[in-house]
Amino acid sequence: MNGKAILENVRRCRAIASLYRQTAAFRPHQRLSLLEQANAWEDRALAELEAHFTSGESKVSPLQTWMVQTASWPMLNAA
Repeated sequence: MNGKAILENVRRCRAIASLYRQTAAFRPHQRLSLLEQANAWEDRALAELEAHFTSGESKVSPLQTWMVQTASWPMLNAA
């Protein structure tokens, strides 16, 4: 992956984390779960950056690995 693709993945992860935090502000009963999800997405963004800068360019990003591992997880329904 090139640098632009890594930064795009990081931007997307952080945007998703932001949406979880915004939703948590309006859903007090689900707040803890939503904030945990936001933190998980921020951790993924950080892992993506760390992997890029520590091991050089790799063929599979941590985000792609995570997506494959969690493909069977049920999506949280925030609605």
